Order: sequence, then C-alpha cells, then structure tokens
Amino acid sequence: MKHTRMKHDDVKDYYGKVLQGSDDLQTNACCTPDDVPDYLRDVLGKIHPEVTEKYYGCGLVAPMALAGASILDLGSGSGRDVYALAGLVGESGKVVGVDMTDEQLSVARRHIDFHAKAFGYGAPNTVFHKGYIERLGELGLADESFDIIVSNCVINLSPDKPAVLREAFRLLKPGGELYFSDVYADRRVPQALLEDPVLYSECLSGALYWNDFLTLAKAAGFADPRLVEDRVLTIENPEIEAKLGGIGFYSATYRLFKLDLEPACEDYGLSVTYKGTMPNGGTEFVLDKGHVFAAGEEVAVCGNSYRMLAESRFAPYFEFSGDFSSHRGIFAGCGGGLPFDVETSGGCCGGPDRPDAAKRDSGKCC
Repeated sequence: MKHTRMKHDDVKDYYGKVLQGSDDLQTNACCTPDDVPDYLRDVLGKIHPEVTEKYYGCGLVAPMALAGASILDLGSGSGRDVYALAGLVGESGKVVGVDMTDEQLSVARRHIDFHAKAFGYGAPNTVFHKGYIERLGELGLADESFDIIVSNCVINLSPDKPAVLREAFRLLKPGGELYFSDVYADRRVPQALLEDPVLYSECLSGALYWNDFLTLAKAAGFADPRLVEDRVLTIENPEIEAKLGGIGFYSATYRLFKLDLEPACEDYGLSVTYKGTMPNGGTEFVLDKGHVFAAGEEVAVCGNSYRMLAESRFAPYFEFSGDFSSHRGIFAGCGGGLPFDVETSGGCCGGPDRPDAAKRDSGKCC
C-alpha cells in the first residue's frame, strides 16, 4: 500500500504541478498522432482550448458505433477524451470520467457547461469523479453499467494493473468492451527503472511487457485481446534513452470484449458480411489489426470474431452465416509472436504463413 501511495503521489505531482502543458513532456510517449478522421476532427475542434492544452494521451480512444452509449474514461485528465466522446454518443448517451489529480479535474469540471452548449445539448451528458482506477468500487459505480470503457495512456501509470482490468470487467455490460491506448515494452522493465519518478510519469517504466499484459487481460476475464493499431515510440531524449538501456516501447490500442470467448481461435465454418452501414464507418470496418471487413464481402471468421460482432453493439451492421454446431479444429493461421509492427495481429489472422495472407495484405480480412 505504501508503494502504491508513493506512485500515486509521484504521478499526481507530475501531471498536476510539474507539467503545465504538453510541451513540458520530456519524451513523445504521451503524444497522439495528428492523423484523425474528419468526423472526429470536427468534434475535437469544439473542445475548449484549455482542455486540449492539458491533454496528455498516446492514442485515439474513439471506437465506432457510439450513439447512445454509456462510457467510462479511466484516467480522464483534463477531460479531452470525455468531451470528444460526449459529442459522439449524443444527448441520450453519457460519459463518466475518473481521475485522481485535482488540478486536472478542475480543468475538466469548469468546462462542462461549455461543451454541452458546443454540442447543442439541453443538459450536460458528462460527469467527473475523483478516484483511483484500481479502486472504482469506492465510487459507487454499479456492476455491468457501461457499454464501453476507454483509457488513454493511463493504465501504465497504475501500480496495480490487474486490479484495473478486473474492475473494468466488473463494470462492463455483457458484450461491452474495454477499448484503450497505452504504452508497452518489448521486455520486462527492470525494477530499478520503476523507481525513477520521471521515467514512470512519462509513461515508460510503468509500461507492461506486452506478453505479460496479455496474460493479465485473460486472467481478468478478457479471453481474446485484440490489437487494433500500434506504432513504435521514439523517445528522442538522449539522457532518458541511455537510462532505458535499449528497451523498445510501443503505443498500442487494444480492444477487450466481455464475452464468453474461447482461449484460441476455433473454426466452426462461420462467416460474416459487413453491410457498410455503420455511422462514420465508410466502406470498411476495422475490428482489429488482422480483421478489416470490406462492405458487401462475405468473410470466413473464427468463433471468437463471430461473437465479437454478433453479441456486441456491432451486430446491426453485419449479416451472419452459420452456427456453432460443427467444429472444424483450429482456425488456420492463428499464431503468436511480437504483435507490434509485424505481420501478426494477435487475432485469428495472425501469421504471414497463412495460405490467404496475400488476401489479408490486400486490405481484406482473412
């Protein structure tokens, strides 16, 4: 408990007192790429400048099909993602932010009415709680009360990551998902680096080794984690790079579904067809890095991918064929290996040696 309190205090001081804006960050670990879709750019353009200036994220946490959804943001900071999501869920949806840093919460809360007016809502659809993402039970949030939980470069800052994942699983409705961006390491970070407050607060030394993350996610109940996108992080600070001793870091977005999934990708002869009707979705839908569905094309999928689409908010946008009555063995090509920036996806389209890899590389799901 003492170690946890010290970590919390270090992070609160860093984000509440040391950093005055994104330019004060010493690395690019907590920075978001500029390439965002037009519909999201329009929403971000309505967010108050002070909220944007105090934002420290490493990815985009705005999945598709959000209308009317109930969303929880873990480590909401100045509220940028909360307000962006508030603009996407509509007036009938709601977005709840949780953060432990008083200064960040102060920024977020003083612009609640501003954003309700900016989105044309009669009343705000956002609320912010002060609390710890490992101890969400202290906030009185009901079990199975959220459709989606998001987090943007915050879980790596938690000293008790298994608790965060367990709490997320508890709070999600059946069929809901934890959709979040974070920083991962290509090996386990030495304990000595965990004690460096700057490395920790810059989202580096608290980063999980990616394979340990997969183990923790599965232990929390998320049976088949799916990697959506990733990019290599270049630290661009020689002093900090020297301390890290060659550890590689990645920013990655994962989606974890609260569904009754199998440990591996199994073949039941199932297929799905994307209708192309998802709002802002265009002519294709990205489930994860290995599953990109083109509108109108029937695609063979494993049982887990089928359930992720058929038993979630995505069901209205797909047609489904087959059932689970006949098992054909493992879904071909399901593999492991380093998931970042290679030809593996972490899902059932996982290997370049799969016979239809060329089809996958053409932009179609395998």
